[in-house]
Amino acid sequence: MRMHQGCQYPFVLRKQMQEGQILLIVVLVMTIALTIGLSLATRTITDIRTTTEEENSQRAFSAAEAGIEKALKSTTGTTGDFVNNTSFDTSVATVSGVSILLNNGNPIFKDDAADVWLSTYPGYTNTWSGDITIYWGSASDTCTTSEETNTMAALDIVVLNGTRASPQAAHFPVDPCAARSSINNFETIPSGGGTINNKQFAYRKTVTVASGLIMRIVPIYAATPIAVRGCNATNGNCRMLPSQARVITSVGTADTTQRKLVVLQENPKIPVHMFPFILFSPR
Repeated sequence: MRMHQGCQYPFVLRKQMQEGQILLIVVLVMTIALTIGLSLATRTITDIRTTTEEENSQRAFSAAEAGIEKALKSTTGTTGDFVNNTSFDTSVATVSGVSILLNNGNPIFKDDAADVWLSTYPGYTNTWSGDITIYWGSASDTCTTSEETNTMAALDIVVLNGTRASPQAAHFPVDPCAARSSINNFETIPSGGGTINNKQFAYRKTVTVASGLIMRIVPIYAATPIAVRGCNATNGNCRMLPSQARVITSVGTADTTQRKLVVLQENPKIPVHMFPFILFSPR
């Protein structure tokens, strides 16, 4: 009887060890399953959040666009709400003053044109008279014969003076590259620009305007940022320039997401045929 009971000890011990191993395997399986479940749940929550944020971003962008459309038809900023729980808030600023960055401070493309209004649009009234200084270029500009490496721009400046019925054109082609201006017969401009609205420029040219209607400035050979100041660069006798454009800022909101759009609404450009046979022609 004792021997029979003694023979049961190894069997019971093996059974207990097997049960412990099974419990360990079950715990490991549950741990792995829980980890996978939590990972899937986290990923699902992240995907839902990302999708929601993208949807809100698109809705906020659409609301900002709608605000721009509203402001284009108005003279002041405006606000509005939509049925899809989005809203917009717009503000309008007039681009005018003594000093103006053309194209909102961005470079103007080569052979493109920037217009500076010297009269009140659209009636060409209140013509402007006085000295006006044009600034352009940067100290890092280099003049080469290759269009791929050249970064130094010349300017073709044309001013229409007089009346709308009988305008007269004054022409000022200028080039800071001495080697090039000896070939194109443009006026050579030395280094020495100035700072306009916290932006540094390398070159400047002052022209005198009498009953000015509009000025057209065309960068040649390279793109360049351009600014104008309604005074002589040396005597400081400055005058306000007429309104040039409107800057419309629209902020669209959807839930907690916001999107911001900024649009520069310029006065219409004067058709090219208003400047016959004078662009790109040396004096």
